[in-house]
Amino acid sequence: MLIYSGANGEKPRTAVFSEIEMREDIDRVEYASMLYDFYGSLLNEAGREVMSMYHEDNLSLSEIAEELGQSRQAVHYTLKKAEKALGEYEEKLGLIAAYKKNQERAAVAFGIIGDSGLSEKDAEKLKALIADITE
Repeated sequence: MLIYSGANGEKPRTAVFSEIEMREDIDRVEYASMLYDFYGSLLNEAGREVMSMYHEDNLSLSEIAEELGQSRQAVHYTLKKAEKALGEYEEKLGLIAAYKKNQERAAVAFGIIGDSGLSEKDAEKLKALIADITE
């Protein structure tokens, strides 16, 4: 359980987050970062800039707003609009889903190689090939 009591001049408030809620929030941010990695170049300049500052530079909405000379609300709107567009790209193209599926297949293949009795040299060649394919 996490208790938050304000920071950076914010009015102190207390919110209690369950571990599940925190994990869901982390998963959401990780997924948005993956969306940006795969499809970020398809965004307009404003969306790319805000997504980059938020997900790559790990800046808060307030910090981004100050940097860009915009309101926090405007930055939040741009971020949500960009994340929505990225989600729509994934729905249509499915690159992240395919990537995750290939990673799962690679893990299975590595397990098979380990249990196969292949020579260490051949096993390493196959592992390197699978790693190249799944990058």
